[in-house]
Amino acid sequence: MGKRTKTQKIQKQKLAQLKRLIKPRDHRLKEKDKAPPKKKKPDPYTIKIHDAPQMSSALFFQYNTQLGPPYHILVDTNFINFSIKNKLDIIKSMMDCLMAKCIPYVTDCVMGELEKMGHKHKVALQIVRDSRFERLTCLHKGTYADDCLVNRVTQHKCYIVGTNDKDLRNRIRKIPGVPVMYVAQHKYAIERMPDAYGVPM
Repeated sequence: MGKRTKTQKIQKQKLAQLKRLIKPRDHRLKEKDKAPPKKKKPDPYTIKIHDAPQMSSALFFQYNTQLGPPYHILVDTNFINFSIKNKLDIIKSMMDCLMAKCIPYVTDCVMGELEKMGHKHKVALQIVRDSRFERLTCLHKGTYADDCLVNRVTQHKCYIVGTNDKDLRNRIRKIPGVPVMYVAQHKYAIERMPDAYGVPM
């Protein structure tokens, strides 16, 4: 019996010590020392609200109503270099592909990329500085063109993107209603173009 009473006494002392300790969320503790409040379990019966991005008013199912002649084509560094390698006149080849008037657009970051490439791409710079090419000003920092082109295309659905970059093409394919133009077999080809304009997809 003596051992039992001893253990009971020790247990009571331990309990008394525990009671003296301040609780982790006691009002006397400073804010930094307080334990974070326990998270409530989500109620399974509450209505869940999904924050979905607003779709462009230009889209009618998979068709983009803003696309139509004259076509506005955002040109990539890669696209210009491939055109030079294949000895293609950019504007003439675009018109042959789409059978309508085409206006090529060059952003500041694409110009910056071409200027950084140096003397090797002197011809590409001369082509881009042609008066028939429209210039778009960029507000972002740096000269990484891929993100800029993707952002422009998501905001304004009136562009066709001219690129041969596989990664950029994959990113643009995820954006609804934006066709991609690329160089294939010494001519321009286009994908995801609506049939309404007579151009095969």
